[in-house]
Amino acid sequence: MQWPKLFLIIPGILGFMILVFAIVLLVVKLLWAWTIPDLFPGAVEQGLVAGTISWWTAFKLAVFVAVLAGIAGARRGSSE
Repeated sequence: MQWPKLFLIIPGILGFMILVFAIVLLVVKLLWAWTIPDLFPGAVEQGLVAGTISWWTAFKLAVFVAVLAGIAGARRGSSE
């Protein structure tokens, strides 16, 4: 592969990764606010479970899920 093409591909890949990351954060935040109050209405009313989460909490939750998915994928790949 030629160097000039490589310098065009890398920023495109990084931009795509940033876009996917932003979409995942939005989805995690919206799904939490949409599903948790319906699943656990009593716990949300009592303050045991947060009805909405901050962007920072959505980020941490997305990283946690990504790590779990990576571990599951690694375990699945090693058994084949």
